[in-house]
Amino acid sequence: VQLQASGGGLVQAGGSLRLSCAASGCIFSINAMNWYRQAPGKQRELVAGITSGGNTAYADSAKGRFTITRDNVKNAVYLQINSLKPEDTAVYYCNVEVDVLNLALAQAEGIIELTRKDYWGQGTQVTVSS
Repeated sequence: VQLQASGGGLVQAGGSLRLSCAASGCIFSINAMNWYRQAPGKQRELVAGITSGGNTAYADSAKGRFTITRDNVKNAVYLQINSLKPEDTAVYYCNVEVDVLNLALAQAEGIIELTRKDYWGQGTQVTVSS
Protein backbone atom coordinates (compact mmCIF):
# COMPACT_ATOMS: atom_id res chain seq x y z
CA VAL A 1 0.00 0.00 0.00
CA GLN A 2 1.30 3.43 -0.92
CA LEU A 3 0.14 6.85 0.21
CA GLN A 4 0.69 9.93 -1.92
CA ALA A 5 0.22 13.28 -0.22
CA SER A 6 0.07 16.62 -1.97
CA GLY A 7 -1.23 20.16 -1.66
CA GLY A 8 1.31 21.79 0.61
CA GLY A 9 3.04 25.02 -0.21
CA LEU A 10 3.97 28.54 0.83
CA VAL A 11 1.01 30.73 1.69
CA GLN A 12 0.47 34.04 3.44
CA ALA A 13 -1.24 34.20 6.79
CA GLY A 14 -5.00 34.19 6.35
CA GLY A 15 -4.84 32.08 3.23
CA SER A 16 -6.12 28.56 2.62
CA LEU A 17 -4.78 25.22 1.49
CA ARG A 18 -6.30 21.85 0.69
CA LEU A 19 -4.13 18.83 1.38
CA SER A 20 -4.83 15.54 -0.34
CA CYS A 21 -3.69 12.01 0.33
CA ALA A 22 -4.56 9.02 -1.83
CA ALA A 23 -3.96 5.39 -0.97
CA SER A 24 -3.31 2.68 -3.53
CA GLY A 25 -2.51 -1.03 -3.49
CA CYS A 26 -4.19 -4.21 -2.29
CA ILE A 27 -6.73 -2.40 -0.16
CA PHE A 28 -9.79 -4.26 1.02
CA SER A 29 -11.04 -1.41 3.18
CA ILE A 30 -9.77 1.67 4.96
CA ASN A 31 -10.72 2.33 8.53
CA ALA A 32 -9.54 5.53 10.23
CA MET A 33 -7.82 8.23 8.18
CA ASN A 34 -5.85 10.91 9.97
CA TRP A 35 -3.72 13.98 9.44
CA TYR A 36 -0.73 14.68 11.67
CA ARG A 37 1.74 17.51 11.57
CA GLN A 38 5.25 18.05 12.83
CA ALA A 39 6.71 21.50 13.28
CA PRO A 40 10.49 22.02 13.52
CA GLY A 41 11.76 20.95 16.91
CA LYS A 42 8.40 19.61 18.01
CA GLN A 43 6.79 16.21 18.27
CA ARG A 44 4.37 14.97 15.66
CA GLU A 45 0.80 15.75 16.69
CA LEU A 46 -2.59 14.51 15.57
CA VAL A 47 -4.52 17.30 13.87
CA ALA A 48 -7.68 15.62 12.63
CA GLY A 49 -9.17 12.20 12.09
CA ILE A 50 -12.14 10.67 10.32
CA THR A 51 -13.64 7.21 10.72
CA SER A 52 -14.94 4.97 7.97
CA GLY A 53 -18.41 6.14 8.92
CA GLY A 54 -17.51 9.80 8.53
CA ASN A 55 -17.21 10.78 12.18
CA THR A 56 -14.56 13.44 12.67
CA ALA A 57 -12.40 14.68 15.51
CA TYR A 58 -10.02 17.62 15.71
CA ALA A 59 -7.22 18.87 17.90
CA ASP A 60 -8.14 22.04 19.78
CA SER A 61 -5.73 24.00 17.59
CA ALA A 62 -7.59 22.83 14.48
CA LYS A 63 -11.19 23.32 15.51
CA GLY A 64 -13.02 25.89 13.43
CA ARG A 65 -10.31 26.23 10.75
CA PHE A 66 -9.56 22.68 9.63
CA THR A 67 -11.97 20.32 7.90
CA ILE A 68 -11.17 16.68 7.24
CA THR A 69 -13.11 14.74 4.62
CA ARG A 70 -12.69 11.46 2.78
CA ASP A 71 -13.66 9.88 -0.50
CA ASN A 72 -14.11 6.16 0.00
CA VAL A 73 -14.28 5.50 -3.74
CA LYS A 74 -10.93 7.16 -4.36
CA ASN A 75 -9.40 5.92 -1.08
CA ALA A 76 -8.48 9.51 -0.37
CA VAL A 77 -8.49 11.86 2.58
CA TYR A 78 -8.42 15.64 2.44
CA LEU A 79 -7.63 18.43 4.87
CA GLN A 80 -8.99 21.89 4.16
CA ILE A 81 -7.15 24.52 6.17
CA ASN A 82 -8.54 28.05 6.30
CA SER A 83 -7.29 31.21 7.98
CA LEU A 84 -3.76 29.85 8.06
CA LYS A 85 -1.45 31.10 10.79
CA PRO A 86 2.36 31.07 10.97
CA GLU A 87 2.10 28.50 13.76
CA ASP A 88 0.48 26.11 11.28
CA THR A 89 3.86 25.81 9.57
CA ALA A 90 4.81 22.14 9.65
CA VAL A 91 5.17 19.00 7.61
CA TYR A 92 1.73 17.41 7.34
CA TYR A 93 1.46 13.63 7.22
CA CYS A 94 -1.50 11.48 6.34
CA ASN A 95 -1.96 8.24 8.21
CA VAL A 96 -4.42 5.47 7.41
CA GLU A 97 -5.42 2.17 8.95
CA VAL A 98 -5.94 -0.32 6.14
CA ASP A 99 -7.26 -3.84 5.88
CA VAL A 100 -4.83 -5.25 3.32
CA LEU A 101 -5.96 -8.13 1.16
CA ASN A 102 -3.71 -11.14 0.60
CA LEU A 103 -4.20 -11.01 -3.15
CA ALA A 104 -2.18 -14.13 -3.93
CA LEU A 105 -4.27 -16.23 -1.54
CA ALA A 106 -7.48 -14.76 -2.86
CA GLN A 107 -6.53 -15.51 -6.44
CA ALA A 108 -5.16 -19.00 -5.74
CA GLU A 109 -7.66 -20.27 -3.18
CA GLY A 110 -10.54 -17.86 -3.23
CA ILE A 111 -9.92 -17.11 0.44
CA ILE A 112 -10.22 -13.59 1.80
CA GLU A 113 -7.42 -13.01 4.26
CA LEU A 114 -7.04 -9.52 5.65
CA THR A 115 -4.24 -7.94 7.62
CA ARG A 116 -4.78 -4.64 9.40
CA LYS A 117 -1.84 -2.28 8.98
CA ASP A 118 -0.96 1.34 9.58
CA TYR A 119 0.56 3.43 6.80
CA TRP A 120 2.09 6.89 6.59
CA GLY A 121 2.38 9.28 3.67
CA GLN A 122 5.65 10.98 2.84
CA GLY A 123 4.61 14.34 4.23
CA THR A 124 3.83 17.63 2.55
CA GLN A 125 5.34 20.92 3.72
CA VAL A 126 3.04 23.78 4.69
CA THR A 127 4.76 27.12 5.28
CA VAL A 128 2.78 30.14 6.38
CA SER A 129 4.40 33.55 6.16
CA SER A 130 3.34 36.42 8.38
